[in-house]
Amino acid sequence: MEQLKTNWESIGLSNDFLFGKIMRKPALCKRMLEIILGVKIDRLEYLESQKSIDEEWDARSIRLDIYVQDNREVAYNIEIQTTNTGDLPKRSRYYQSVLDMQQLNKGERYKNLKRTYIIFICTFDLFRMGRHVYTFENQCREDGSLRLEDDTYKLFLNTEGVMDDVSTDLKAFLDYMGGRPSDHAFVKVLNDEVILAKHNKEWRREYMTLLMRDQENIDKGREQGLKEGREQGLEEGREQGLKEGREQGLEEGREQGLEEGREQGLEEGREKGEGRFAELTQRLLQDKRYIDLEKSATDPEYRQKLYEEYRIL
Repeated sequence: MEQLKTNWESIGLSNDFLFGKIMRKPALCKRMLEIILGVKIDRLEYLESQKSIDEEWDARSIRLDIYVQDNREVAYNIEIQTTNTGDLPKRSRYYQSVLDMQQLNKGERYKNLKRTYIIFICTFDLFRMGRHVYTFENQCREDGSLRLEDDTYKLFLNTEGVMDDVSTDLKAFLDYMGGRPSDHAFVKVLNDEVILAKHNKEWRREYMTLLMRDQENIDKGREQGLKEGREQGLEEGREQGLKEGREQGLEEGREQGLEEGREQGLEEGREKGEGRFAELTQRLLQDKRYIDLEKSATDPEYRQKLYEEYRIL
């Protein structure tokens, strides 16, 4: 799931947390898929929203925003993507492999694999061609009419498309996901659900807890990264300086060390920050100090005061 950096009042349906909550309503999720794929779906079964999958054969886990199947046992994985990380095509490949492993039990025949659609709803044009939808399936390079028919499809939707290449329904939905208003009936329903969600105190507390944990990890990672970056940068700078000159070596060493130190520091900071964050959040929730919890999520100085008040070192 992507980092939660905005406050509860300002997020929209393009926020993966809110998207996962609202699309738990089968009628909304079903209608969205019908609009995206241009098909009729009788019913949906949730295989889990925000499903976390961690295969035994691979230590890397993935977290799915929406994972459902219809009455024909066609599986759909829908993801919200607001940042171009540069790895979405490879990520779609990995998602496909993990979902395939989930679908088959040991000894089961390959023909039992479900048709699968992996759908990324992007707030940017991944392929920079102006299309609203990019659909991929496996086919023969020598003969484009020959399909592999492995029943796997990958769709990348683009809220910033400029071509007249999709239905009015899908165009209105993508406009809304891109932050543009629409009078479309389904969009109005979605917008009403977003407004209603903003009054859900349980969702708000859950979101703010995630926000606070994320901010805590960033703060810790930054501090640790800067410290280790300076140390490692100086060391690598000395080594490089012996080869190319002390002045140039120190400069390059600092740059490389700061970069690597930040990355390593962020990772270590996330791990070290879990303890303090968990304890403070638990204490605030126990004391029903919800306002303090929300304020501390965006105010580092106020959060530090709470650490001192509760003597969390």
